[in-house]
Amino acid sequence: MSVIIKRPEIKSVDFCVDENIWGHRLYDEQLPHLAVLEFLGVLGSNLDRPLKLRDEDGGTAKFKPQRQIRLRGLLFNNPYVESIADGAASDEEKWRQWFDRFAQGATGNGDADMAYLRSSFASFDDFAKAIELLRSSSFESRSNKRWSSKFVFPFGPDALYEDLEIDSRGKMSNDRRFFARTGELLYLMLARSKRGGELGAILAKRLFNREAPMNRLARALQGDPQHADDPRLAGYLPEATNPRFDQTCEDWLSILARDMPIYDALEHLIAISGINMLLYFLERAKKVAGDDDPVEIVCEIVSKERTKVRALSGDSYQFNQGLPAKAVRAHVESIRLDAGWVAAASAEFPEAEQVKLMRERFQWPPADGGGDDDYTGKSPDALVMDLVENALARHEQHVGKIHAAWSRAIGLSSRRLSRRTRYAPNDRLLKSIVVSIVDDRMQFDEFLTEAKRRYGLILGDAEGSRLLDAKLVDQEELSENRNNLETRLVGLGLVRRLSDSCSFVENPFAFKGEAAC
Repeated sequence: MSVIIKRPEIKSVDFCVDENIWGHRLYDEQLPHLAVLEFLGVLGSNLDRPLKLRDEDGGTAKFKPQRQIRLRGLLFNNPYVESIADGAASDEEKWRQWFDRFAQGATGNGDADMAYLRSSFASFDDFAKAIELLRSSSFESRSNKRWSSKFVFPFGPDALYEDLEIDSRGKMSNDRRFFARTGELLYLMLARSKRGGELGAILAKRLFNREAPMNRLARALQGDPQHADDPRLAGYLPEATNPRFDQTCEDWLSILARDMPIYDALEHLIAISGINMLLYFLERAKKVAGDDDPVEIVCEIVSKERTKVRALSGDSYQFNQGLPAKAVRAHVESIRLDAGWVAAASAEFPEAEQVKLMRERFQWPPADGGGDDDYTGKSPDALVMDLVENALARHEQHVGKIHAAWSRAIGLSSRRLSRRTRYAPNDRLLKSIVVSIVDDRMQFDEFLTEAKRRYGLILGDAEGSRLLDAKLVDQEELSENRNNLETRLVGLGLVRRLSDSCSFVENPFAFKGEAAC
């Protein structure tokens, strides 16, 4: 049984229900690539003890994020650099024009004096090309997000910074929209895993090389790093240990052991982090709702023909989509079964004791009566029902959308050739799963077994034995789905068929020779 860490008071919320179950916080708008970027920012602030928690920090991590106002302004709030570079003016005149234009939009947060750029680049055209190169490799560079919420690829320590909102007067705030603390929870998950320290040492060495060419380019644009004024504590993660934390760490170590550049590995780390955090979300929901069965993800390998597997995949998706709301209701209502709640019934003032217990558990109801809502005079049972209603309403706004948003973002779900969403993994996700699972080569059936063990993926008839026993699908249809996957992986160069009954999944980044059947 895992140890639940005592939750601190969370002043930014009216009550703690989602936070008690999953931590503070998981958020739908913080997609896996943003979670990994936020994670790297926390890691970069703890390079003296990467993924090792200090006792004095109370089981969490302390960090001081970078802000890099100059770098992000040059990349994403500088639309005129290209037109100036393309002009026929002299180099001196180009610099003058650009300094004038950039000063007009400066925020006043260390970006008023940009004269250092003249000594960092041989010419204005070189400066413009450097911006074009880094901008072209950034995340969501063409999105309509505010410029202060766009991110350069994490080429090294100088390219990392937190999400910010900067108003017209230059006032900065981290409004927790795109860096909502999900990356902080990922840091805590990995730090609490059995091999977290080992992973931290590898990441510190490979991802935080200040002399890497692209990081040097980012440093030339940014100049000296800019940090937040004060250190802060990472978010709240309820469990001290969890098998999913260990699996996520093992997957990261596996991917980092492959024969590929670290920047290529990041794509796979993001996908694998996404599926593991999605499984953490669903597994915690099932556990809190009182369901001990493992999470199942029935996957259709898309084919032109409509099959029973497609319908089952849609059913699997809808079932998992409903799990978090069940957990919210169960978590609130479970207080009635608490020993303290039962004992309070025989106290001198039973209702007061039960309300006190609710405040301890949920930070609710408010002691002042509740502002616009008056909770005074209500019975504890009525308060429980009110909290269920309020918690479900808030849950639907963001946390309840995580399953849909994350599964789509990592390529696990799709509506292709179908009216409803179902699990249908795309090629990029399948490749990341192969890179994570297969060291060198592995028999295809063993690969399917391992994919189910790690990620709950049901892809063939052996993995779908429960569905067969329940007569929800014919073995022939699941076997056909299995064959469709094999054909797809052959097309991706990830499976080699040695005979009709012997196929091997091969990791293209760890190939070591021939295998015998």
